Amino acid sequence: MLTKPPFGLFVTGTDTEIGKTYVSCIIVKALIAAGYRVGVYKPVASDCVSDGRMVVSEDAVLLWEAAGMPLSVDAVCPQRFQAPLAPHLAARKEGKELDLELARTGISAWADKCDIVVVEGAGGIMSPLGDEEYFADLAMDFGYPVVVVVDNRIGAINQALTTTVTASCFRDGLDVAGIVLNDAQVFEGDASRESNEGEIAGRSIVPVLARVKHESDHTDREIDWMALAKGELARASMELAGE
Repeated sequence: MLTKPPFGLFVTGTDTEIGKTYVSCIIVKALIAAGYRVGVYKPVASDCVSDGRMVVSEDAVLLWEAAGMPLSVDAVCPQRFQAPLAPHLAARKEGKELDLELARTGISAWADKCDIVVVEGAGGIMSPLGDEEYFADLAMDFGYPVVVVVDNRIGAINQALTTTVTASCFRDGLDVAGIVLNDAQVFEGDASRESNEGEIAGRSIVPVLARVKHESDHTDREIDWMALAKGELARASMELAGE
């Protein structure tokens, strides 16, 4: 049996470079402000940098700092590779093999050290971890509700729906808690930024939880992230829908 914290959230996205780490840090800080001990875990990272002594995942460092620097950066991200490739390919480029067991068991470092852990994937939910495994496999095995970060720009509707539908069909279906729209960049003349939320909310099988405006340090509405992790918000939404 996998040893892990009882509650957690698995943050994924529709693509790379859309602000998953940025949104994850906002979630972490909101949980800390609510009085929880928060763990942070990034099972594997590629496109890392070398500081001459070790390979550093900048995303892992940001998560660690947001959480108040608990344990160590190694506990946050136990596997780090430099090539800007899918993790298993980045590992092979260095003459190594990605350790899929460690990607799962590494979370045990946080088992009794936090009230809730925020796990951040790399790339999208179907980004590969090997010839037959994907980040969706990790999300399924951890069993935490999934939060999907969507870049709020033209094309967001398709990307949000494609990701959530795929997640719902993967294996027995991932528990997707909802979507966070992130204004990762500002594109002049992109009118879709103001209509995407309504369009996605009206078409998606999961709710739009919130939006993060460009360079904001908080979501545009208050979210009880622990309740989300416990499934309480999802149950409340279903009860309201049934009335």
